[in-house]
Amino acid sequence: MDLDALRKADFSLLDDAVDDWSTMVKDLETLKEEAEKGLRGTANKAEWAGVNADVSKEFIGKTTEEFKDAHGQADSIYKILRDTRNELKGYKGQLLDAIERGRQKKLTVIGYEGGFTVTTDVPPEGRVQEDKDNKGEITALRDELQKILDKATESDKSASTVLKAIADQSRLGFSDANYNSRDEAADAIKKADELARLAKKKPEDLTPADFDRLNKGLKDYADDELFAERFATTLGPNGTLNFWTGVNDPHSAWELGHKRSDKFDDLQKNLSLTLATASQSDSADMSDWKYRMTDLADKPVGRNGGFPLGVQVMTNLMRFGNYDDRFLADYGDKVIETEKKFTGNGRHGAWTRTGGDQLLNRTGTDSGWDPMTGYLKGLSNNPDAATEFFNGTFVTKDEDHDFTHDTDGDGKEGKRTLSNFDYLFEERDWPQDTDNKGEDSIAGRNYLAAALEAATTGHPAGEIPTVDTPSHNAEQSKLMQSLVSSIGEDPERLTKYGYMSDSVGQITSEYLPDMNRAMSDVPRDSTSEKWQSIERLYPVAGFEAKLEHTDVTKLLFAVGQNEQGYAAVEVGQKAYMGKLMDHHLDPTLPADQRVSDDHKLVIEQIASRSGEVSGTLNLGVREAIGSEASDKDKDYEHSVAQRKNMISGGVGTVVGVGTSFVATPWVGAMVGGAAGTATSTVLESVYKDAEGHALSDAQKTGGQFWTEGQVRNGTIAEDGARAAAREHDSLDVDDAGMIAREAARQGYLNSQAIVEGQAPGSLTDF
Repeated sequence: MDLDALRKADFSLLDDAVDDWSTMVKDLETLKEEAEKGLRGTANKAEWAGVNADVSKEFIGKTTEEFKDAHGQADSIYKILRDTRNELKGYKGQLLDAIERGRQKKLTVIGYEGGFTVTTDVPPEGRVQEDKDNKGEITALRDELQKILDKATESDKSASTVLKAIADQSRLGFSDANYNSRDEAADAIKKADELARLAKKKPEDLTPADFDRLNKGLKDYADDELFAERFATTLGPNGTLNFWTGVNDPHSAWELGHKRSDKFDDLQKNLSLTLATASQSDSADMSDWKYRMTDLADKPVGRNGGFPLGVQVMTNLMRFGNYDDRFLADYGDKVIETEKKFTGNGRHGAWTRTGGDQLLNRTGTDSGWDPMTGYLKGLSNNPDAATEFFNGTFVTKDEDHDFTHDTDGDGKEGKRTLSNFDYLFEERDWPQDTDNKGEDSIAGRNYLAAALEAATTGHPAGEIPTVDTPSHNAEQSKLMQSLVSSIGEDPERLTKYGYMSDSVGQITSEYLPDMNRAMSDVPRDSTSEKWQSIERLYPVAGFEAKLEHTDVTKLLFAVGQNEQGYAAVEVGQKAYMGKLMDHHLDPTLPADQRVSDDHKLVIEQIASRSGEVSGTLNLGVREAIGSEASDKDKDYEHSVAQRKNMISGGVGTVVGVGTSFVATPWVGAMVGGAAGTATSTVLESVYKDAEGHALSDAQKTGGQFWTEGQVRNGTIAEDGARAAAREHDSLDVDDAGMIAREAARQGYLNSQAIVEGQAPGSLTDF
């Protein structure tokens, strides 16, 4: 910054800008609150169906987030401008004070473009000698002025840098970058430059101290948008791959391997989270980074042009964080392209690690050599990208491959088209791998299930949907149909890998309306009054997954053989039953949503279907426990009791079905203080029963679990019906209870005949 530019600076326009941004922040604060409380609050209470459920509600949610981001971005810009203005005003004051002190010492300051001169204030003919006599004071003033100008230059430059960086984060809409001061934003960029320089060092030159600085810095700044984008783009795609490969090379990074190997998992997580944050940026540099990183997927990273490939390295850095959906989807195409290349279009396996290959994953679950494992873990955190990936095509029937089926029922096999789901869930030859304990790794298929959970439900795996989770869209429902059909065709696709059932159980619990419709056995005909009654009995917001009763039964039987999968569906179905009773026994229910004025008939239908679900699940439990008395049932009871903490933390506050369209047992508003409603009464019974049995000393056979389940199922149905009848005064409470108990008993008993008739898998004799 030139001296005269600061000395003569007029800050009136900057003052106006600061004032304008201050007003903007206040206005956006108001809009943000109105959008959150009014727009989103109203949307979450509204009844959504069809396209509105699929599009409108999600759009409103995203729009509300845009208001929030707009406010955050405006607030950051205001603070940066304010801080910079205040600093520059301060520097101008310091500059004028210094010049005045010099004038009092008969020194004058002459500014010109590109610099300034300090000299004595005497006639030209005597100036040379005076300058010599006052050299010390001249030099001191010159240095003081230069320091002030350097600080002002840095203030102006850093403001320009961070403002440009914030603006570049998002091409459309607003980023969620939010900073309390200009210095905070500037420090993030400086830290990124510093850590990128460390990461560029040769692995053999990285010291444990360097490692610690990198690990701590990435942890502290992983969520900082400006830091993440600057770090990633400065390090570059090649630098990123080389860094992680080099750190894990026992030959190059020998010292780190011996002194910091216990921290490698932390570094992997922190680097992954940082890159995920960076991927959300729309800056030109980051867009180029994503394009080049994708292009490097099938290129060698290892020494001498060999393995590992870029895809093997990068997918291990995708395991944590929320990556940009478009980048993940594009990268997934490259993962599939590389998979096809190295497996002969799925004819054989690949990616098996040999003893001399370095570890690429340091979380302990697997070696990281199979790129599909890390990629699927990444998808489990990114629902939209997961849905798109699984519905994508692995091979078409016109490609060169060996996947065939009877295309037209004439007994002749023909080539088939496989989706990515078909290939991964049914056909892939998964490579053998081990975990850090030397045991067979389950990570690949386990993360496949987690990714399917995200893809079918619309929320990250391991989470419970919230009021803001959109209803199922067409692509999610299509994938659900494929999943249920596949397990129905061969239940061992799930039962052989029971650890997948926690995710599949959660998926099932979120499609209970669709399943209850299928279990009605009413032909799906939109013009049929019978089917229209089923649609009203089991309302579906969004798009229905069109399932077959036989497939649903086999799925429930398979899920029941795993305690976590069982708990998710059992608790979900009971909550759903309670919500349905509350919904249909409400006398204020609009006529176009009413199934029948005969409340007895409605209770029978709801309780019977719920009984069939529980009965089928408990047959799966019976299969898993076996005919020998043991404590295996305690695992099931404990898992049911644990759902209480996962869902709500208490019986009085439950995650209800949500809209009056009774979307699922989980999606919806948090219903506080709802004790006494059918749903809370049902869940209280479920949890109390499970907690009591979990603490019992008695050992059970599978048959005893099944028999006791019949009694508890009837009791819980009775409790729910009585609560709903009492709440709505719709029929005699005692009558409602008896009707529900008997219907639930019959539905429970029916499940055995249905399961045995459909032979979904082995049934142990008891």
